[in-house]
Amino acid sequence: MTLARRATALFIRLASVACVSLALGAVFPFHSARAAESRYASIIVDAEDGSILSQVNPDRRTYPASLTKIMTLFLVFDALETERLRLNTMLSVSKHAAAQSPSKLGLKPDSRITVEDAVLALVTRSANDAAVVVAEGIGGTEDGFAAMMTRKARALGMHQTVFQNASGLPDPDQVTTARDMATLARALIRTHGRYYHYFSTREFTYNGQAITTHNRLMLRYPGADGIKTGYIHASGFNLVSSAMRDGRRLIGVVFGGDTAGWRDRHMAQLLDKGFAQVSGYDVRSAAADQIGDDEEEAKMAAAPARPATRTATSVRMKVARAGRGRSDAVGDADPVSWGIQVGAYTSLKPAKSAAVAAMKKLGGLVAPATIDVDTAKAGKHTLYRARIVGFTEDQARAACKRLERAKKDCRVVNPNA
Repeated sequence: MTLARRATALFIRLASVACVSLALGAVFPFHSARAAESRYASIIVDAEDGSILSQVNPDRRTYPASLTKIMTLFLVFDALETERLRLNTMLSVSKHAAAQSPSKLGLKPDSRITVEDAVLALVTRSANDAAVVVAEGIGGTEDGFAAMMTRKARALGMHQTVFQNASGLPDPDQVTTARDMATLARALIRTHGRYYHYFSTREFTYNGQAITTHNRLMLRYPGADGIKTGYIHASGFNLVSSAMRDGRRLIGVVFGGDTAGWRDRHMAQLLDKGFAQVSGYDVRSAAADQIGDDEEEAKMAAAPARPATRTATSVRMKVARAGRGRSDAVGDADPVSWGIQVGAYTSLKPAKSAAVAAMKKLGGLVAPATIDVDTAKAGKHTLYRARIVGFTEDQARAACKRLERAKKDCRVVNPNA
């Protein structure tokens, strides 16, 4: 065959493939054609009857990350209901528990912690050391507890979920789906409603340290009252949320966000659409206004796949477990959630003014960041901490260096501290 004839044959073959692709694209929606190759997944359900209001890739298996702790807490609440544990029960900290990667409380071997403090540490800091403490307190070993978690998952109808640890730190065999996580959240609220209020905790104090929640959407979305964030590199940024409006509770699950901010804004958008469906009127929130419409969902659904298979991820998982993979080892906190603190004040107004002044001084360095004044107790007084958040670690350190050169106070705020 001559070179010209070969080129012609190749052109015809490529044209045929293109025609087939175009035909398939006309038949199937954009994200159903490309979503099969993505780690993105989401589902919104009515908490009352479990009816599905929206879903994309709801049965794709992926890694739960710290969403795992929802099941860990489910079993803690089971133990409280049967009085096997009490909130003031003291649990021992093993060397294995103390050695967990961040996020963590920094518990020391042979120390003790109450069940209630462990619960609060799990829902706010997503403390991996506290997760192992309660696992060993209930299951004897973390492996034994993980087996209990998987059995409970089956009993609840979570047929695609397997647990291998209590924290959600990387393990190639620990997998779940968006549908299963929605099932878990719905079951927890229904079965353990008397304990669900813990997921609304914004801050608690442990050993004199104020610990604030990682769940930023809960602080901003109208009606949101829980429940859990999660992040490892292999899964992306995950979130299970629950919100109540006009007597209707919705549960949302998002997997595979590229950033925590995108994940939170996208969840707000999905919940807004869900509430609009059940109420019949537009309930768009300010949080959702920060994100585009369906094209953003399609973009995530069409992103390159990071499949939940042992062969594709086992090496990366083992490195993270050994503590060498910084982005994996955080376990829950957003690696771009580092911040800086530029002062602490006894009232809100000067704290905001200090943060605004620092933003102006930093100029282009704060392009990815936002002002976030939070509170902390100092004896009987409340301190308003002027913070700017949304940096990577390197950006936060560079920002403080610039402020210090200008003779301004600044300290770096580590999301896992």
